[in-house]
Amino acid sequence: MTQLTTRKRLLLVIISVILLSIGWLGLSGITLLFALVPLMIISEHYGESRRDFMRMMGWAAMTFALWSVVSIWWVTIAHWTGTLTATIVGTFWNLVAFMTYHYVSKRAPRALAYTLLATLWITTEYLYYSADVMTFPWLLLGHGFSNDIWAVQWYEYTGVFGGTLWAMASNIAIFEAMRSHTKVAKVRASLIAALPLLASIAIYFTYAPSDERMTISVVQPNVACYEENKISKEDIAELISELPDDTSCVILPESALCYVEEMPTPMVEECLDGYAPYLVQLFGGRDDVSMIVGQSTMRTYGDHKATTTARHGDWGYYDLYNTALLVSTDGGVDDSYHKAKLVIGVEAMPEFVSSFVDLGGVTGQLGWGEGHRVFAVDGHKLGPAICYEALYSDYFAGFVRKGADAMAVISNDGWWGDTAGHKRLFDFCRLRAIETRRSVARSANTGISGFISPRGDVVGDILEWDERGALTQCIELRDDETIYVRYGDWVARISIYAAVLSLLYFVAYRVRRRNHLVD
Repeated sequence: MTQLTTRKRLLLVIISVILLSIGWLGLSGITLLFALVPLMIISEHYGESRRDFMRMMGWAAMTFALWSVVSIWWVTIAHWTGTLTATIVGTFWNLVAFMTYHYVSKRAPRALAYTLLATLWITTEYLYYSADVMTFPWLLLGHGFSNDIWAVQWYEYTGVFGGTLWAMASNIAIFEAMRSHTKVAKVRASLIAALPLLASIAIYFTYAPSDERMTISVVQPNVACYEENKISKEDIAELISELPDDTSCVILPESALCYVEEMPTPMVEECLDGYAPYLVQLFGGRDDVSMIVGQSTMRTYGDHKATTTARHGDWGYYDLYNTALLVSTDGGVDDSYHKAKLVIGVEAMPEFVSSFVDLGGVTGQLGWGEGHRVFAVDGHKLGPAICYEALYSDYFAGFVRKGADAMAVISNDGWWGDTAGHKRLFDFCRLRAIETRRSVARSANTGISGFISPRGDVVGDILEWDERGALTQCIELRDDETIYVRYGDWVARISIYAAVLSLLYFVAYRVRRRNHLVD
């Protein structure tokens, strides 16, 4: 076999990094269908020796680390440790899958190596995605199609891991077609890449919208989260008072009340009704709307350390929560929801660590949310997802399982700056809309606020970076459940079983071969 020069290997790595990163830079993620082929070509030109294994691991580590840095460099705006940690952990999981493929491909049938590459990649993504602490599922391959909602309408059946499966199967099929040069392999690669696209287009144009509607408004205050800026109650009241008469609910962003002058922060949960005089002033005289708004709240325990996350201070033991509140026009808090998917390194980290990082919100170890809640508004149910929770498909779908007719996503994206960070988080909401077939009304402090249809389309205008204002839209409501909502991450669960069985088969194969029972 002709050996690749170091220069050619480096060129292949660069090509793979570019193809992997494009989907997270605001362009099409269709390049993911062949993004790993250059890396697989490098693997093909190495042997089975330990030295070759280590050399291949070096090229693979370089590829995955550069992909991570190119795609999430903006995390350094908050703190460089975020990018470093996410790159190290993400690269490790990618290497587990790819280097297992490399190892097995030199010692067992190629079909087994291909199976392990696809199933282990999904398995490691799922482990990273579902962890309580070290979790950052930004670079799930399926998330790379967030700008291609026309191509992944079938996420309503598979969820985001279906996108990863499609990408892995296409890479494997294209590489095998290049390696074998057979007509059958070329036809198979074409079908694997094209059929999901055709199916998605058919679903997109045959989608039947619901007749049920609800008018919702979103507000973007546009407060610089790194500065001690405040907004007055009059500013919020003015925005709300000018909303259309048919608005049923107005949505303000995550931690919005923390930026309002004279608003007690945090709000003590044991006496939320006592804050009614402050809250009622935010409605601008409107008595026909409800408000969903983010705030830091505190639950006190006295001398008893009731939870593992409880802190100790002037109030005794207490937990701080990143909370969404449902506020009525009389200032009463009708319901509340605590964020359950916390940002690693800030919300889910000991206070002495998070004191080194400022993400513009509450820092230190926050209390964990205790499960999904839906807010009853004007006879309908809204799921109040908070910021980072829009990265987690199955958790997001949990609001729909609880009966949500539509989703209200509140976020504080200011700490990312005017980068791809806040743009992709809005785009990920488009994927969540497809998976659950629910409209999404998104309110950001600054970033992107707007509305998304159950088909993933952006509806009406949006408020972009550094824009202040309010938007109103009559959104579609649905009460049916998609296959994904009903069964969750079934693609990932099947992949885990398949990966375990494939590894066991590989061990049995090697034992039989050592005993000369197979060729």
